[in-house]
Amino acid sequence: MVQRIDRDLQRFRKIVRGHIKKDLRKYMSSGELVGKKGKNLVSIPIRQIELPTFRHETRKKEGVGQGDGEAGQPVGSGEDGSGEAGDAPGSHKLEVDVTFEELAEIMAEELELPNIKPRSKRSIETDSGKYTTIGLTGPESLRHFRRTFKEALKRQIAAGTYNKKRPVIIPVKEDRRYRARKTIRLPETNAVIIYIMDVSGSMGDEQKDIVRSESFWINMWLQSQYKGLESRYIVHDAEAHEVDEHTFFHTRESGGTRISSAYTLCSALLDEHYPPDEWNVYVFHFSDGDNWGGGDTQICLQVLTEKLLPEINLFCYGQVASPYGSGAFIKDLRANFEDTENLVLSEINSRDEIYDSIKAFLGRGKG
Repeated sequence: MVQRIDRDLQRFRKIVRGHIKKDLRKYMSSGELVGKKGKNLVSIPIRQIELPTFRHETRKKEGVGQGDGEAGQPVGSGEDGSGEAGDAPGSHKLEVDVTFEELAEIMAEELELPNIKPRSKRSIETDSGKYTTIGLTGPESLRHFRRTFKEALKRQIAAGTYNKKRPVIIPVKEDRRYRARKTIRLPETNAVIIYIMDVSGSMGDEQKDIVRSESFWINMWLQSQYKGLESRYIVHDAEAHEVDEHTFFHTRESGGTRISSAYTLCSALLDEHYPPDEWNVYVFHFSDGDNWGGGDTQICLQVLTEKLLPEINLFCYGQVASPYGSGAFIKDLRANFEDTENLVLSEINSRDEIYDSIKAFLGRGKG
């Protein structure tokens, strides 16, 4: 019975996985999953899955339920519904909880994302999690009975007290052996994501919602690639500030734009907390491409060339279309970093292009 339930559950999850893969682009563009995120799970609405049901024989036969009545006649004394009939089917939704790991796997399969190759590792002592050795002490629940009786047998044979005709083996305290963990040194990769967003007056709510949705999927994918993942957030208009996650996605600012203020703050943050020989660093900057015209773009190019790009794994710039932004910054980046391997550019003109933008950013599997 248990095996049958397990098979049914696996079949159900396979069907759910297929539904999610089919509608992944829609989920990425809608942004509705961001509000349904839990600690380790995300609740995904999918179309109702029809379960098989029994249909009774329609030919008239004697037996229970074969009395007078017409097809479609209501059972019981309830009142008929009111209102006009429609020709469209009802919308039935089923919410399914999916782990971040499962969703990241589906995302990787659908977007054809390669596994990331970390460029920096540091060794720390971690518990392997498996009982691979035998110890002389431990709790009784971990006592290794075969090894214990083997030690008792060896002791009795050595002492001459073992009787072949009456082979009674009585372990004493010194004979007891216990399963024990073995601590080994395993390489663990650490990574940090630094999100940068332009919050000047030309960036409206629609543009910020696009950034929020794209950041959700980027973060989930990188979490599936690294165990130790940290996230830092920088917002900027004419000045840059580090903020927490909530402020990053909900702040409202106005005024001009100096992108170099954000790049300079990002560089200082890396110098202070994330040395490149110990950390894998990913920077994602979102803006409408409007920058102050007083030579600030040249400062940005200098910081990228001398500070950021030589030290980080990947720098991604996503330009979100805005009716108020000039959109010139991405053209300057293209002109100056055409052959730079760890810089990726993406233009996001609407929510429907979030899917393609993420694929452009993460599809290279950069180390």
